[in-house]
Order: sequence, then structure tokens, then C-alpha cells
Amino acid sequence: MAELITYREAVTRAIAQEMRRDGSVVFLGEDIAAAGGVFKTTKGLLEEFGPTRVRDTPISEEAIIGAAMGAAMTGMRPIAEIMFSDFFATCWDLIAVEIAKARYMTAGQVTVPLVIRTANGGGLRFGAQHSQAVENWAMMIPGLKVVAPSTAADLIGLFAASVRDEDPVVFLEQKSLYPVKSEVPDGELVDELGTAKVVRPGDDITIVALAAMVPRALEAAEQLQQDRGISAEVIDVRSLVPLDTRTILDSVSRTTRLATVEENPRLCGWGAEIVSIVGEECFWDLDGPLTRITTPHVPLPSSDSLEDLTLPSVERIVESVAKALG
Repeated sequence: MAELITYREAVTRAIAQEMRRDGSVVFLGEDIAAAGGVFKTTKGLLEEFGPTRVRDTPISEEAIIGAAMGAAMTGMRPIAEIMFSDFFATCWDLIAVEIAKARYMTAGQVTVPLVIRTANGGGLRFGAQHSQAVENWAMMIPGLKVVAPSTAADLIGLFAASVRDEDPVVFLEQKSLYPVKSEVPDGELVDELGTAKVVRPGDDITIVALAAMVPRALEAAEQLQQDRGISAEVIDVRSLVPLDTRTILDSVSRTTRLATVEENPRLCGWGAEIVSIVGEECFWDLDGPLTRITTPHVPLPSSDSLEDLTLPSVERIVESVAKALG
């Protein structure tokens, strides 16, 4: 059986699933307990698991991440919430310099099985300091795994895999997806990190997307098929580190063209890395230029019309793909 739930409800279910299964899983962050989370993603967890395992913290990202790191190094499996991904900047030393490197620097004697979950990206008019997509920050740091699901079912399964992993995982929830409903099977869900999904088969071009850009890519693919007779294959990356290059390369080798759709600013986005890999591995299979569809290299505006203009839209995806196909 399956039920229709929101991405927001999937977060609650994902955390509860892992806390019920494993008593070493604890959860800490700002306003996650009595308030149920600033995005209402953690309602009911305090009542079920109590204040020892679901802990409100001071307004200090450094305190949250520092406490979570210590708990992870001493046998627990903490989940730490950073309210907005933009706030990673205030505790980046702990994430990038300490947490990411502890296992390597101790030759495996110390592991840091920690999930840092956060609301990421734009689309809700929160302005330049609360709307950044920071997956490119995280994926460039050796020692961190980076996950960004696009559906409720993927969120639950990938979250379970993240909590059970021995390495630190940055788990990015695209905040504009929170109210979006999709079908989720009953029972325990456990997925696998480092696996992309072909969410729409096609023959003429491969479109690779992540998080909130996946539904936009799917809508664009439908329009391309109906209006222009272009058959686009859409791949949901899901996990940037580890990255499922095999699924992407197999698709591009068959379709002979690639477009990446990313919310990141154009400079040094994850799409650049995928384009680089495809250029190296599939060059002789390509029949056209590699296309990146991104935000411009600007802070994200809070104005409705300007934010919509800045983020990749269905219309821009359609036009960019059509142009790439001549």
C-alpha cells in the first residue's frame, strides 16, 4: 500500500523511523522540539521520543554542530538541524575542517556517523541570505557525503541510508518542496546513497537535475515532447557525493546530448563537474554541445518576479534544450 504525503511530512516520518529503530539516534537543533520546527517538519517528535533525544539548542550553529560531532565520535548517531543552509557559513570550520577529516586523520579509529539536515535553496521569497543553494559548497569537501532528494519517498529512504552510514552526510531538503505531495509506500524505507534515478526515459537528450529542479525538468520534458517532438530522458541525481556517474554516462552515451539543470549560481556549480566528467568519458559519443542551465552568478533576489526570473524555469529549460538540439 502507498499513501500520499507531503515532503514536509516525509521529513518527520524519516526521522521517526530511524529514532524508533536505533536508540543511539538523537536529534538536536533550534526550535525542533516544542515548536515542531520552523518549517513544521518535526511536529510530534518531542512527544514520542522525549526531551533527552529531541533537544532544542541555543541559537548557535557552532554549538549544534560541535555537540553533534562530539556525540557522533563517542558512539551516538546524531541528527543535527541547521535551520537554513545559508547558516552553514557560521559553522563551516567544524563541518569542513573537523567533521569531514576526523576519520581520515585518525586512520579510521574515529568515525563521525552524523547527519546534518537543512532547508536549502530558493523559491519562497526569503531573499539573498536565506535562499542559497549550497550543495556545491559541501560537495567540494573531501570526507562529506551530500544528498538532495526530490520526492517524499526518496527523502525517507535516503535519510535512512544517511543515518546508518559511517560517514558524515549533509542532507539538503529543498524548502519549496515541503508542501508537495507524492506517493510513499508503507513500512520501513531504506535506499542507497550514490544512486541516481532515470525518472523519465528518452532518446534525444539527457537532462540531469537535482531536488526542486527535477519536477521542473520533468514538466519541461513533457512540453518538449508535445510541442517539438523532442524525447528527453530525465535523471534525478539524488546524491552528489557519492555520485552515480554510471547512470549518467550510460544515458548520455545513448542520447548523445546532455543538459544539466541546477539551482546553484553558474560559477562552480555541480553541473560543471558532471559536464566535465561527461566531456572526458563520453566525448566521442556526443553529437552536440554540453548545456548548463543555472542561476546567474548573482545573489538571489527576494522580489517574486526577479526570483522567478533568476531560477531555472520550465520555459528556460525548454528553450535551452531546443536550442541545443538545433
